[in-house]
Amino acid sequence: MTPRPPSGPPPGCPAHEPMHGPAFAADPATTYRRLRAHGPTAPVELAPGVKATLVTSYEAALHVLRGTETFSKDPRRWNDLNNGVVPMDSPVVPMMMYRPNALFTDGEEHRRLRGAITDSLARVEPNTLRDYVERSADTLIDRFAPTGEADLLGEYAQVIPLLVFNHLFGCPADYGLKLVEGMSGIVDGVDAAKCDELLTSTLVDLVRLKRRQPGPDVTSWMAAHPAALTDEEMVHSLVVLLGGGTEPQQNLIANGLCLLLSDDRFAGDLSGGSLPVDDALDEVLWTDPPLANYAVHYPRRDVLYEGVLLKEGDPLVVSLAAANTDPALRNDQRAGNRGHLAWGAGPHNCPAQNEARLIASVAVEKLLDRLSDVELAVPVGELEWRPGPFHRALAALPVTFPPAPVVGASIDDPGSPMPRSTGPYGLRPGARGPAEPAHPKNGWARLLAWWRGE
Repeated sequence: MTPRPPSGPPPGCPAHEPMHGPAFAADPATTYRRLRAHGPTAPVELAPGVKATLVTSYEAALHVLRGTETFSKDPRRWNDLNNGVVPMDSPVVPMMMYRPNALFTDGEEHRRLRGAITDSLARVEPNTLRDYVERSADTLIDRFAPTGEADLLGEYAQVIPLLVFNHLFGCPADYGLKLVEGMSGIVDGVDAAKCDELLTSTLVDLVRLKRRQPGPDVTSWMAAHPAALTDEEMVHSLVVLLGGGTEPQQNLIANGLCLLLSDDRFAGDLSGGSLPVDDALDEVLWTDPPLANYAVHYPRRDVLYEGVLLKEGDPLVVSLAAANTDPALRNDQRAGNRGHLAWGAGPHNCPAQNEARLIASVAVEKLLDRLSDVELAVPVGELEWRPGPFHRALAALPVTFPPAPVVGASIDDPGSPMPRSTGPYGLRPGARGPAEPAHPKNGWARLLAWWRGE
């Protein structure tokens, strides 16, 4: 089929608002306000040449998220991808293309695949998870506590989810290294094809290992689940868990810390010895959700909604951030209010929201407990946000604080049930960490350095 050229909006229709580039990343709220002028839905451009409709109202978001008879999650319906208008190498395609997992399926198939995930996650003991997060946090904080400065994104918020999820998957150390190398290359766009092959082959090996030698981990529980997942389904289910549990999780931790350190409503309580972490996380989930725009759906047929035609097979992206801040909600009380859509709604809501909330809460509390008088190293208005249509993600979170002592924490090797006799850098418990550690540029690289003992 000959690809049809991208076309502009028909006469009288609004232009597609770009959701890529630094301008949108720096101030998405202004974009949402402009889009609301068009009604509950508006045309947007997710990446150059990638057109979609953004849902900006809370009511419309619930209508789409719960309307399974009208809206499908299966991206094999995506017209512009099928017709070649959107090339396979578009930067948004990996986040939107079909994979055989619960995220991109409907009906009974979705229930089968999701059931294996939710049932396996339900077997994770909250106290055990809390303990592992605490020990991971202490070990990371020990690295920079004596220095009096840190990038709480790259040195902390990015790394904790990687440690936790590799631990939950039961990854042996050598498998973990390969997974980190593969994901690092994909995220950074370096040798993406080669890294994707490494990631996939390693997950295939991990699934086969767990089928032969099951352990007390999510991978083994999923493999033994009555849903009878194939190896391919196992691999893609682990990919969606790893992806959903790392990028959004690191953003929730970092955005929560940023709010606590910059907003007088919370900073004042911190100076008084209070740690209003849950209140701050509620605020972030309402106003700056870590996955701001996603939940992509495709109309099963042409739909007229509030006077706007939503065409069959054209992507409909739910803006969780815009819906949460919809002026029609008239809701200023966010502390303790879990009515936000940060975890989605309907049958595709986040299956790991309890675990995600626990990880973020423990990570933030531990950091604030260990480091007294921590402050942003730059004014909050000078912090840089990473471009991208889907996430709300800081590029860095630099802070300063009075140097603090180490506690000599150590954590298990990923996949190992027993504590190591030394810390993650070959340090005995109680030994002082290196004063000037090397800092690779992202969390995957940091975790890779971790396992290499660098």
